[in-house]
Amino acid sequence: MTDRSSFGTTTTTDEVLEGIDLSGKLVVITGGASGLGQETARAMAASGAEIVIPVRDMAKGEAAAGEIRASLPGANITLMEMDLASLDSIRKFADAFLAKYDSIDLLINNAGVMACPQGKTADGFEMQFGTNHVGHFLLTNLLMPAILKGNHPRIVNLSSRGHHITPVNLDDPNFEAREYEKWQSYGQSKTANILFTIGLEARLAKKGVYSLALHPGGIQTDLGRHLTEEDIAFLTKRMEENSGGSTPTFKTIPQGAATTCYAATAPELDGKGGVYLEDCHVAQVDDEDTSSGVRSYAVDPEKADKLWMLSEEMVGQTFAY
Repeated sequence: MTDRSSFGTTTTTDEVLEGIDLSGKLVVITGGASGLGQETARAMAASGAEIVIPVRDMAKGEAAAGEIRASLPGANITLMEMDLASLDSIRKFADAFLAKYDSIDLLINNAGVMACPQGKTADGFEMQFGTNHVGHFLLTNLLMPAILKGNHPRIVNLSSRGHHITPVNLDDPNFEAREYEKWQSYGQSKTANILFTIGLEARLAKKGVYSLALHPGGIQTDLGRHLTEEDIAFLTKRMEENSGGSTPTFKTIPQGAATTCYAATAPELDGKGGVYLEDCHVAQVDDEDTSSGVRSYAVDPEKADKLWMLSEEMVGQTFAY
């Protein structure tokens, strides 16, 4: 049996899930058609979970599910169509899901875009904020009837150390009054993922639903598809500075998805939501350290409430718990 206290940077999904039985658990994973989401789906299916993956591109989703089934015969994986950049698509998915399933045990909001050129979602939101935060905000709340019926349910939101870049600009989240800058956009969307976690925890912990955010680490996945050579140089330099000048090392995909699996299943986290994790540990609030920690502005309850209200305005719907 793995010593769980020894988990860290190089821990893998299978090590995190060793000895954990997910039989009978229903897990919904956004972004499950590639990278970290696909590995999370594989590892959880290997532990007995039933997996539902909302996907924008069904052909890509089928290919990913086929890869999992090839390595794991009998894996229980269902694909359903959904585009996080369209509120209408999210609503259609939620309706279809709730008509088919009664409960959700684990919701893993894994999908995202990073440092993309300026663009807008179907509803006119800035693409990174609209996809990474607003889409997941609506999806999570629409699925809440099923989550509330889950067995020890948890909501896991993938953030990033990119939240160190900037707080959320609550006055101009869509870059309508300022010049678009892709890293500022990415940073505020990742801060929003944490603030959303804080908002969920404040509303739902009393109902037995716990919410956790995390930084998966530096991993080379399809998330970086928009990166230029200049962007990669910027990220490499930033990682070098954050690691005290040493050569940065990227995690493998199983290492990168490990903290997701840890946040979703670790028994030692029972009843301990409203936290931000990195390297399979709860991180400390720290406004100075560039190599670890969660910024205080990302876990500020007042800012979380303001973001919640702004998000409700953006989706045109209120959610009271």
